[in-house]
Amino acid sequence: MSKKVRLAVVGAGLVGQRHMTAIEQANGVELGAIVEPSKMAIGATPVFVNLDDLFQANAVDGVILSTPTPLHLQGGLACIKRGIPVLIEKPLAASAAEATLLAKAAEKAGVPVLVGHHRRHNPLIRKAKSLIQGGAIGEIRAAQVTCWFYKPDDYFEAAPWRKERGAGPILVNLVHDIDLMRHFCGEVLTVQAQMTPSKRGFDNEDLAAAVLRFESGAICTITVSDSIVSPWSWELTSREYPIYPATDQSCYLIGGSEGSLSIPDMRLWRHDGKASWWTPMSATAMPRENSDPLLNQIMHFADVIRGVDTPLVTADEGLKTMRVIEAIQQAAQTENIVYVSFPKGAAQAPTE
Repeated sequence: MSKKVRLAVVGAGLVGQRHMTAIEQANGVELGAIVEPSKMAIGATPVFVNLDDLFQANAVDGVILSTPTPLHLQGGLACIKRGIPVLIEKPLAASAAEATLLAKAAEKAGVPVLVGHHRRHNPLIRKAKSLIQGGAIGEIRAAQVTCWFYKPDDYFEAAPWRKERGAGPILVNLVHDIDLMRHFCGEVLTVQAQMTPSKRGFDNEDLAAAVLRFESGAICTITVSDSIVSPWSWELTSREYPIYPATDQSCYLIGGSEGSLSIPDMRLWRHDGKASWWTPMSATAMPRENSDPLLNQIMHFADVIRGVDTPLVTADEGLKTMRVIEAIQQAAQTENIVYVSFPKGAAQAPTE
């Protein structure tokens, strides 16, 4: 049997501990170290205060950064400088400018940088992508995304940075949904958006809506809130993480010229005969596999480290998603149309 891939997890919070659990379940992978300023003891695994101490004292094959977003740039660059592959939790960085620095540094050094958009590793998403690519719904014309949930007060008390400007649900939560819409529909051309201030009095938004226009011509409407009691969010519908009580609803609707797909219930809707609103429709529940996307992501990271696979979600992919997120924030603040990418044939992006 080949040598196990040794990983270090930086940040022992909620997400970091989920990564640790996935590492324990992954074949050919082991938890070699933890970096946590509080020095909290977690089993027999060595714990270091910072990355410098880790690199000086412990040889690891890869690093998972699950620190607060503002620390991603510093931690990511430290790993790249030492030639150590790194998986950086979403979002890639606190801004598109910082994400650009990471993407450029990774490319220049030739060091793999993966972004933790783990939903792409979910068999549900793989199946949906396969159906769309295979023409099951024809040409994508529109998509609807609902990302509504209610975060309790102790969620914010446990990590005060979540109350700060820029740490609202657009960056923290919607970034996952934007990544998947890009995955399904291609690159975003323009954004329009609105947002409202936090009712809890935090220095960020707690409700936002956006209209995305893709280069293909497709349009996506998307809303996000962490202060709405609702069954319609990926967390509550995907059954991805047992800590969230599951509902039987869907949160994504993808509409095409020949059919529509609801996700995650994976119901494919098509007319029984000629496409017409006079013709009856039927839904087919599409079969798919079921496995833990975080575990799949760890196995994929290990294969990238071994050199037998290439990153599914690169730093460049994370950067492109960050640009859309910032466009949503800018559009909501200015109430203008914001261009994310260049229209085909244009020398530069049009001004607003």
